[in-house]
Amino acid sequence: MTTAAPARRTTLAFGSCRTSVPHDAEHHASHGVDALRTFALALAAGEAERPGVLALLGDQVYADETSPQMRDFIASRRDLEEPPGEEIKDYAEYAHLYRLAWSEPAIRWVLSTVPSAMIFDDHDIRDDWNTSWSWHREINRTPWWHERLVAGLSSYWVYQHVGNLAPEELAQDPVWQLLTPEEGEEVDLTDALRRLAEEVDHDPETYRWSYTRQVGESRLVVLDSRAARVLEPDRRSMLDRGELAWLAENLTGDVEHLFIATSVPFLLPPGLHDLEAISESFAGPGRHRLLRRGTEALRQLVDLEHWAAFQSGFGDVFELVLRVSRGERGPAPATITFLSGDVHHSYVAEVGGEHGSSRIIQAVCSPIRNPMPPALRSLMSLLAARLVAPMAWLRRRTKGVPALVRPWSISHGPWFENNLALAQVEPDSLRLSWLTGDVRDRDHDHPRLRRVALVELDAAVESGGTPARPSGGKPQ
Repeated sequence: MTTAAPARRTTLAFGSCRTSVPHDAEHHASHGVDALRTFALALAAGEAERPGVLALLGDQVYADETSPQMRDFIASRRDLEEPPGEEIKDYAEYAHLYRLAWSEPAIRWVLSTVPSAMIFDDHDIRDDWNTSWSWHREINRTPWWHERLVAGLSSYWVYQHVGNLAPEELAQDPVWQLLTPEEGEEVDLTDALRRLAEEVDHDPETYRWSYTRQVGESRLVVLDSRAARVLEPDRRSMLDRGELAWLAENLTGDVEHLFIATSVPFLLPPGLHDLEAISESFAGPGRHRLLRRGTEALRQLVDLEHWAAFQSGFGDVFELVLRVSRGERGPAPATITFLSGDVHHSYVAEVGGEHGSSRIIQAVCSPIRNPMPPALRSLMSLLAARLVAPMAWLRRRTKGVPALVRPWSISHGPWFENNLALAQVEPDSLRLSWLTGDVRDRDHDHPRLRRVALVELDAAVESGGTPARPSGGKPQ
C-alpha cells in the first residue's frame, strides 16, 4: 500500500458499488465496463493524473450476490442447498471473495500505487444491513447470520480497515496491539477479531470504524453509516451518541475544503428524501400495526434506509455542517462536500438559501460496476424532478416528519453510467468529474476512459455575503 504525501495539493478519486466479474464481452454486456479498472489502465499508460487518495465508499465486495467464480469456490467447500446457499458463509469464503475482487492485475496495481481510504456499506455484509430494528431482529433468527457477520467484520478489518488508519491511530487499535509478538512467535488474531465483531454487533459504541484523513490542505472525514446506527423504533439515528460526539470533534473549519464521506448519500434527490422521511414516520410508534408492517416491508423491498429515514441523526449532522459553514467552528471552508455512493446513479446536489459562507454540496458516484436496471432509472429521474413538489406536499402533511433544515436541489445529473469520480482541489474552487470506460474496436482488454460530466464549483461567498459567482457548474 502506498501512503499519501500530505503537503501537496491533490485530487481525490471516489466511487462505490463494484461487482467482481470477468472483464470480457459477456460480462461487459451484463455488468458494464469496470470504471476503476479503466482508470487504472489509463493511469498506468500516463493518460490520467494520479490522485492523492482513492476513496472506495462501500460495496467493495458483494457477499450476498456472488459471481459464478465465487459460487464454484463455495460449492467446492459445502452444499449450496444449505443456508446461506450461494451467499458468503465464513471467513475463508470472504477471503476468496476479496481475492476475486482485487487480484485482477490493473486493480492490484492501482491499489499498490494510490493511497486508499475505504468504508463498508450493506453488501459488504448483506443487503439492507441494519435497515431497522425489525430487520435486525429477523436476521438474528437465522442460523447462519452470526457467523456471517463475524466473518464479514473480521475480514473487513483485515482487508480494508487497517489500511485506513494513520500510524498513531493504528497504534491505539486494540486488535493491532496484539501484533507485537516475541521474536519468532506467531500471533493468531482469530479469537480477538471474532470478539470484536460480536461486541460491535451487540454495542456499536465499543469500536469506531470512522476515521479522518488529511488530503493536502483539505480534510476527509469518513463516516460509518452502517454499523453505528441506532435502530430502536423510538430513537432511530444513523449515528450513536459516541459517533456523533466524535463527528462533532472532527467537523471543524480551518481547511480549504471539508469532505465528508458517507457510503449512503446525505442529500438524496428531494423527492426520494421526502419518501424516506414519510416512511420512517409510517413505520414508527403510534401508527396502526398494519401500516407499520406494510411500510416496513416496502422499506426493505426498495431500500428506504438512507439518512432521510433516520431524521434525528440527519438533523444533528445538518446542524453541525451549518455551524461549520457559518464559521462557528473555525474559519469556514470554501466548500463542504458530502461524498457518497450506494444509489446506483450519480448526481450533484447543493443546499440553497442563506446558510453561511461555504457551499454545501452532495456529490454521488455510483456504481463503479453494477448498473441500475432501466426501469428504476426513470423513477430516480422523476424523484429528482417532477415528483419533488408532490412529495414535498405530502411530507408537510405527514405527522411526525420534521421540516427541512435547509432546502436543496439536484444541480447536475443524474447519470447512470458506471463511473469513477474525481474531486480536484484548488484553494477557492472544486472541480468534479465523472469518468467511465468504453470498449472500442472490440478491444475488451483495454477500455478507454471517457468523461461523462464535469462540474466546476467556485467559492460560495465573498466578505459581503453574496455569491462570488453564480451557483452551479459546467456540465459536459
